[in-house]
Parts: sequence; C-alpha cells; structure tokens
Amino acid sequence: MQSYKKELTFNVPQRMGFVNITGDVQKAIEESKVNEGFCLVNAMHITASVFINDDEGGLHSDYMKWLEELAPHEPISRYAHNGAEDNADAHLKRQIMGREVVVAITEGKLDFGPWEQIFYGEFDGRRSKRVLIKIIGE
Repeated sequence: MQSYKKELTFNVPQRMGFVNITGDVQKAIEESKVNEGFCLVNAMHITASVFINDDEGGLHSDYMKWLEELAPHEPISRYAHNGAEDNADAHLKRQIMGREVVVAITEGKLDFGPWEQIFYGEFDGRRSKRVLIKIIGE
C-alpha cells in the first residue's frame, strides 16, 4: 500500500463560484502511480466545499440561487456569527454542500458514474484557499 498527497490552491475572484477540479484530481492519481485504491478530496477551509455532480451551467446557476435562498448573504445582521467578518452564510453553504468526497480508483482512473465530476465550491471568495488530495492504494 502506498499513499500520495497533493494540495491545490484556489483564489476565486467572486464571493461564490464553482471550479471543476476533475482533471487536477486525475493528474494527481497519475502522479501517485496508484492503480487501485481510493482518493479523498477535501476543502481545507470552513467556507469552501468539495462535491460531485454534473458539469452543467444551468445546474450550477440553480445551486447558487438555491444556496442564496437557504442562507442569504445579506442582511449580515441576521447572523450571530458575523462580527469581524461577514461570512456566516458561507459557513452554512459549506455545511450543505459538504466538506469532502471519496472516489474509487480503478485501473488508474477515477471510477465515476455517468456525468459525475468533482468540483471545488467557494462561498467566501477573493482569497487563497487549499484543497487536499490524498490517495491510498496499490
């Protein structure tokens, strides 16, 4: 059994956005030389997310609208968390979208269902944040 670690850094210029990181994760698998195993991908910040879904613009637009309806950014006075920062909504959005994903690796490739892709979700952008990729297997 072997393991491999890689970190990605993102700086999304908008407050909220989604970045398809499937290619970056597959590249890390190739670098790891793991042929059979598992790949963990997780956001290393409490206002960002990693999730799996379809890479379709309408869906991403729907996500943004839905998340903003569930946890609107303003008025920031509605949140007890907001003091020095104005990102309480981003914490809630991250909780909904999730912290991490685990994907099987089969024959050196991400073992996905139809249309599945891995995304980094940003909910309090305009600064650098990390994503951890951890691969274990043979």
